[in-house]
Amino acid sequence: MMIPTAEAGRSILRETLRSGRFCITAELTPPVSTDPAVLLAAVRPLQGAVHAVNLTDGPGANPRMSSIAAAALLLRSGIEPVVQMACRDRNRLGLQGDAIGAAALGIRNVLVLRGDDPARGSQPGAKPVFDLDTRGLLATLAAIRDEGT
Repeated sequence: MMIPTAEAGRSILRETLRSGRFCITAELTPPVSTDPAVLLAAVRPLQGAVHAVNLTDGPGANPRMSSIAAAALLLRSGIEPVVQMACRDRNRLGLQGDAIGAAALGIRNVLVLRGDDPARGSQPGAKPVFDLDTRGLLATLAAIRDEGT
């Protein structure tokens, strides 16, 4: 089965979910690299096989390319991204700014997560933020979606 590529203003993921058809997504961990080619090489096998690609947000509490930056790169390549946003690393101002910025880049899909404990990651001295929990972030994102602020 060949799945169409993402187009500006169109969400294949949304269309598929609304139609009731079986929906396929895959998770991809952005690279520890500033080179977009590394990300694009990793996602290439998924192109045309999935409706959307979930991009992790610091999985295992380890630093990697931003899920928003990775999503923008995928979107430019015709792949519909789902940005994962973890409550762990940013306060409500940072989360709101990232959500508004993601929307400005054309990113329409977000998966909200609590986030992994930094004590288990590569930098155990990092302080978790958790200003908002997942419900608080969902409410914030809904307000941004519905009110534009």
